[in-house]
Amino acid sequence: MKILYVADGRSPIAQNWIRHFVERGDDVYLASTFACSPDFPVKELELTPVAFSSVKKVSQRPGTAPARTVGLRTAIRQWFGPITIRSASPRLREFIQRVKPDIVHAMRIPYEGMLAADAYTGIPLIVSTWGNDFTLHGPSTGLMKHYTHWTMQVADALHADCHRDIRLANEWGFGVMKPSLVAPGNGGIRSDVFYSPDEPVREPIIINPRGFRPYVRNDVYFKAIPLVLAKNSNAKFIFALMADDPQAEKWIRDLKIGDAVKLLPPLSHAQMADVFRKAQIVASPSIHDGTPNSVLEGIACGCFPVAGDLESIREWITPGRNGLLFDPNDENSIANAIVSAIKDNSLREQSAEFNRAMIAERAEYGQNMKRAEQFYEGIISKKIYN
Repeated sequence: MKILYVADGRSPIAQNWIRHFVERGDDVYLASTFACSPDFPVKELELTPVAFSSVKKVSQRPGTAPARTVGLRTAIRQWFGPITIRSASPRLREFIQRVKPDIVHAMRIPYEGMLAADAYTGIPLIVSTWGNDFTLHGPSTGLMKHYTHWTMQVADALHADCHRDIRLANEWGFGVMKPSLVAPGNGGIRSDVFYSPDEPVREPIIINPRGFRPYVRNDVYFKAIPLVLAKNSNAKFIFALMADDPQAEKWIRDLKIGDAVKLLPPLSHAQMADVFRKAQIVASPSIHDGTPNSVLEGIACGCFPVAGDLESIREWITPGRNGLLFDPNDENSIANAIVSAIKDNSLREQSAEFNRAMIAERAEYGQNMKRAEQFYEGIISKKIYN
């Protein structure tokens, strides 16, 4: 196949998906909205900036922006980013017309999907929706609403990381008879990297892998830590993607929890897997989500999941069976869930076997990417239907 991706080429999620088709031998082209240096070869890389994305240099990895800027940047892009789509789309359209791919796959609605929809040439367009595209970004401003509706109307097919988003896509204008695929946004879990330790972790080590994002309530989560320590003084808390962040360091000082907290720099997948295998619990204090890839990775490495109680999360976690859910806006709710997880050895042990089977059945990378291959081929041949 000849595939043209429209994506943030820095994103580990996008790279994990795209890499499969590069390694399979397909002709892969990448229109990246940010400057990037993927560690796999593509036939051609075109920079297609939109919504104030940068093409001047290789930008920082998504999710590593300082806490003090991430919310403001998101708001600015929501208000003014859609204004840039019309002027940015001719560059992408020219690239599509020159490459003549069999299929175009835009990975995320804002702003890659919006850009691809505006540059539509008649070549089949797949749009991926990632966890908060409909619940956080879509309703945020009038123009975001318009372009989200427009993207769903133009898209020929949809890839979503949870079943909830298929339902929401229909409400946003995606035709109910159009083809769709539900699979983790990054394709799934690589079992040769993310696997359980030989023995269960006995120490109460809790990892939050989400980094700073506008939909993750790290402020509330930090406040829950002293509440946990009051009942489990030996608990340790690890945070991914927060090393040297001034806001995280301030929370640690203000809450006097320095001895219990460790902030990590960006790590490779293999390094992150090692960290997961040394943790007992993986926590996700998110208020908007689909299927969080980092949480699945933690589960695959034997961590017991505690997460914000969202419809999409319940597609993976049944409270009291294979994890616990909490109100991400309430530090007491977060603390109670973590304390319960630490205390309930039986629940953690029973859930571990269930979660291993769940990951193998629903989230294994190779199986999901085979489904993606069939999905692409069906769309190209116009033989796939819902």
